[in-house]
Amino acid sequence: VQLQASGGGLVQAGGSLRLSCAASGLTFRSYNMAWFRQAPGKERQFVGAVYGSGSPTIYADSVKGRFTLSRDNAKNTVYLQIDSLNSEDTAVYYCAADRIVGWNLRESSSDYDYWGQGTLVTVSS
Repeated sequence: VQLQASGGGLVQAGGSLRLSCAASGLTFRSYNMAWFRQAPGKERQFVGAVYGSGSPTIYADSVKGRFTLSRDNAKNTVYLQIDSLNSEDTAVYYCAADRIVGWNLRESSSDYDYWGQGTLVTVSS
């Protein structure tokens, strides 16, 4: 199984980015997909997750209204649209896959089976 995250970069505050995570080696729609992030010196933080079918989605309170998760099961890819970037969004962003068991979307990193390598987002003021 491979998860390949991409799309990070240096962005000015107020700008937008779209991160992508391409999956291979797994039955993509059988996995809920999530994004986490880790800022320098901080613990990894849940950002959001999307169910295998594409809905529903859940988000951390800190990103609601600015972050949008989506997935394209035909392309085995999950996306994270980030708008109105601010300095607190600077972090390495990781995608993760959680084999579907039941109807819940999970927020704990320990529940996820596979991880991408991360893509760095840096927001300049």
